[in-house]
Amino acid sequence: MPAFLRLINGLALLAWPFLVWLAVTHPQWRGVIAVLALLFGWRIWQLRHAQGAMGRVMLSLALVGTLLCLASMLLRSQHLLLWYPVVVNGLMLLLFGTSLWSPMPLVERLARLREADLPARAVRYTRRVTQVWCGFFIFNGSVALATCLLNDLSLWTLWNGCISYLLMGTLMGGEWLLRQRMRNKA
Repeated sequence: MPAFLRLINGLALLAWPFLVWLAVTHPQWRGVIAVLALLFGWRIWQLRHAQGAMGRVMLSLALVGTLLCLASMLLRSQHLLLWYPVVVNGLMLLLFGTSLWSPMPLVERLARLREADLPARAVRYTRRVTQVWCGFFIFNGSVALATCLLNDLSLWTLWNGCISYLLMGTLMGGEWLLRQRMRNKA
């Protein structure tokens, strides 16, 4: 059952913009907010003993998601749900950005999980990739914020449910291709 719940939770997070759009535009679907609150609550339970910066960020995101869902239901203001992508980008920026002041930035830590002994060139590269991700979170979070402030649900859904995912996938794919090219040259 936990694997099934993890799958449902992951799908719900990916579909967040569409589920919010559904709940805001179709009153008969507002119950989906309660389901999302329960999924976030389950995630909090799963992460309650989380350690490390990434674990704390994931726990924080689950807490924020739960609070936004509950506040939305209690205040009958589904527009509060629009702020979740802003929080996600802010916390990810905090996670990646603060790691730049540590001896080992986040992307280097992730790279060392696969290859413990990274050459100096790869260490510099991972620092640069961490900086690029920080730039992405600043840009994406700023646009997500603008879509909230403009209060245009169609634009918000388009950006947060489609364009931002495409940009993130393009960044991941482009970085992977560049890394493969650099490895082949070495």
